Amino acid sequence: MQMQNVDVVIVGGGMVGLGLAAALKESGLKIAIVEGQLPEPQLGEAPDNRVSALSLASQRILQQVGAWAGIEARRLQPYEKMQVWEQDSFGQIGFDAASLRQAALGHIVENRVIQLALLEVILGDSNGEASNISLLSPARAASLQSGEAGSLLLLDDGRALSAKLVVAADGAHSWVRRQADIPLTSWDYGHHALVATVRCAEPHEAVARQIFTPDGPLAFLPLWQPNLCSIVWSVPATRAEALCACDDEQFNRQLTTAFDGRLGLCKVEGARSAIPLTARYARDFARERLVLVGDAAHTIHPLAGQGVNLGLLDAAALAEQIVQSQRAGIDIGLLANLRGYERWRKSEAARMLAAMEGLKRLFSGANPLKKLVRGMGLCAFDVLAPLKQGVIRAAMGLDGELPALAKGEKI
Repeated sequence: MQMQNVDVVIVGGGMVGLGLAAALKESGLKIAIVEGQLPEPQLGEAPDNRVSALSLASQRILQQVGAWAGIEARRLQPYEKMQVWEQDSFGQIGFDAASLRQAALGHIVENRVIQLALLEVILGDSNGEASNISLLSPARAASLQSGEAGSLLLLDDGRALSAKLVVAADGAHSWVRRQADIPLTSWDYGHHALVATVRCAEPHEAVARQIFTPDGPLAFLPLWQPNLCSIVWSVPATRAEALCACDDEQFNRQLTTAFDGRLGLCKVEGARSAIPLTARYARDFARERLVLVGDAAHTIHPLAGQGVNLGLLDAAALAEQIVQSQRAGIDIGLLANLRGYERWRKSEAARMLAAMEGLKRLFSGANPLKKLVRGMGLCAFDVLAPLKQGVIRAAMGLDGELPALAKGEKI
């Protein structure tokens, strides 16, 4: 058996796992990343369906770890305004970066672009690998044992990793979380998120738009071409299946109608896919020698686009905790030394879950009285500048209890 001794094993090479590795690159700790499949390095002309709305806090994290330049060198789209309204209602609200003295409210970036930029940071030296980071891919975890002294992770190819700390960054259906038998609180939203790329008759003008329909929210996120948008359409499962199965012409007609024709006729380009929406919240974010980040710890409704931002904040907070423990000369994998991270991120995740559930319930149903109250509330909120600015500043990561990297500081 081939044994490798490291300080930290990160299971999962998605955006959050790679973000954590990049944040720890200069720590001197030995890091191993275990990933089943890395993204294809070459981007096609057409964008991927899976995109993220990165907040200013996420941008700062990616800048601090050295990945933002790689994102800019590929493709991204800043959005300067946001428009939110309800179908068949007078209720609407708008946000503008200029009112906050910011260049943009955020950026729309393909998930693969973020991964590739982070991989460049991690594997950036002439030897193809950072001296303290090993990337094991394709490789999958086969068994995990944790004890007082450390953890032993066996891979499906026969290799073994001994580590002080194992990080579960392996997504919503986390294998690591299941191996640790960590209970999960979850509820089905009863919706699927249909994702696709569409070309609109009218330019998006760097505006992110979202309409609340009786079926659920529909977001149009601007991409780097003036008429190209990524959509996230939350609908009941049966409707999602029908929308994925119908021909392009039928889909285009239904989509344009659902969006109130705001950008003229919309034409789908490429494949459509639908993802079941489930809220998840792990009972524990940390155990002895084990810690959860990103979707392994929590998943939320995509209506505010905060899932990836929450995960990158987890990565930044955990990196800060690990580096602080290392500098203090204490064991980075002991549960007692992971409690600060757990309390911090559990409270943030709980607040976000509650906020998303509240918004979903608020905008559910077509009862005329409820719609009237919603319309009045949206319009009132739109003119209450201090309250509106407080909400958008928190969403952007301008305010709140943030990790050092998210504030643009080194750890």
